[in-house]
Amino acid sequence: MRFMCLRPPAVWFPVAVLALGAVLLIPVLAATAAFAQNEPEPEPDAGPRPHWIAPPSDLPRSGHDEGAYSLDTLFEALKVAPDAESAKAIEDRIWAAWMVSDSDTCNLLMDRVKAAADDKDYTLAIKLLDAVIEIKPDYVEAWNRRATIYYVMKDYGHALADIREVLSREPRHFGALAGLGLILQEIGDDKHALEAYRRALAIDPHLAHVADVVKTLSAKVEGRGI
Repeated sequence: MRFMCLRPPAVWFPVAVLALGAVLLIPVLAATAAFAQNEPEPEPDAGPRPHWIAPPSDLPRSGHDEGAYSLDTLFEALKVAPDAESAKAIEDRIWAAWMVSDSDTCNLLMDRVKAAADDKDYTLAIKLLDAVIEIKPDYVEAWNRRATIYYVMKDYGHALADIREVLSREPRHFGALAGLGLILQEIGDDKHALEAYRRALAIDPHLAHVADVVKTLSAKVEGRGI
């Protein structure tokens, strides 16, 4: 999924969606459970949905000493990127920085996670990611990758919980925000999905396909302007 470290000022988000307290996450998890029990047919006019945004396979190399200043600079550059090609190059640099774990053990386990996911052995992938998170709980990409696997498994409750962990550590994670929007859209919460997508676009205005989804959802949620 881009279809994942710093603690900038907290990003406000609807309490029913992204509250850091477990109690405030209950409304979304309840909606997820209802969705799983009685999955609705897609609406004919539901509009496009982006794919889960995940790191590209051909990331540039990132040094272990890339720090906060580098990421801050990259995010500022991302906001003013003149075109999609420039934005993609900056996105890749950000993903490369996020992927750095500073742990050979975690790197090895993450390689095994990829192999397990490629083989569709999602149970093994989750177990491996559990181990990575236990070793390095602040490694954002491990939380993001586990959210991705849970999403593929349609375990939206656990995917949302892991997205919450990602955004508590890196509120600028455009991939996790787009993933949040995707899940909320799939369970029928278009209003909060729209807010998540808009937040992702505020960070990365060139995020693939998300602008089109925002346009469609804006008309659906807020009505067309006169």
